[in-house]
Amino acid sequence: MSGFLDFTSLIFLVVAVAIFWKLRSVLGRRTGNERPPHDPYARRDDTQAPRETAEANDNVVTLPRTGRTPPVGDAAADRIDEVAPAGSALNAALRTVVSADRSFDAGHFVAGARQAYEMVVGAFAAGDRATLEMLLAPEVFERFSAAIADRESRGESAETTFVGIDRADIVEAALKNGTVQITVRFVSKLISVTRDRAGTVIEGDPARVADVTDVWTFARDVRSRDPNWKLVATEAEA
Repeated sequence: MSGFLDFTSLIFLVVAVAIFWKLRSVLGRRTGNERPPHDPYARRDDTQAPRETAEANDNVVTLPRTGRTPPVGDAAADRIDEVAPAGSALNAALRTVVSADRSFDAGHFVAGARQAYEMVVGAFAAGDRATLEMLLAPEVFERFSAAIADRESRGESAETTFVGIDRADIVEAALKNGTVQITVRFVSKLISVTRDRAGTVIEGDPARVADVTDVWTFARDVRSRDPNWKLVATEAEA
């Protein structure tokens, strides 16, 4: 479904540069760990297999969980401690991220991820491929675009209303060959509806607020001058 840092607004092409700067910690390069996107309006499958961890994926190396991590500035350290408990494996991983990318700010990253999440979910519902192409890694965009095309071929339309994002928490940090991946778990409240050609509701309920949990991974090549992150993987939790 319903993305990481100094951010402005994304509306038209004339402000595309501004939105990339505003979401510079949210939206970079594909890393080879892309998974097919899920359709936020499709029925959730309770039998869905759990998400592979970074440790189990050959394309991603989890950042060090133990041992000495490079020091970071007090301000950056304070912001890391705000999103990951001091002394935790995640805290150590994020400190390593800061050491590799001095522009990374955990607090701003989470704020930008929340904005990106809402924009991607809204753009998918609206069939807005132009917005999605700017925010998604190429292979993820192809899958989102294919899902939209399939929906359009059936004459169906999707509607979404954000009631709010209850939580957005960084849950993993990983690095391989200069590419950082940050995984965020979003807990949100949405009203989602799919209608057929006649406008009849065939999925969802326009009067029901659903609790939704999604796990999204964003990536950026820290060796690149491009400050933008892109969405490289999505998963819905039952």
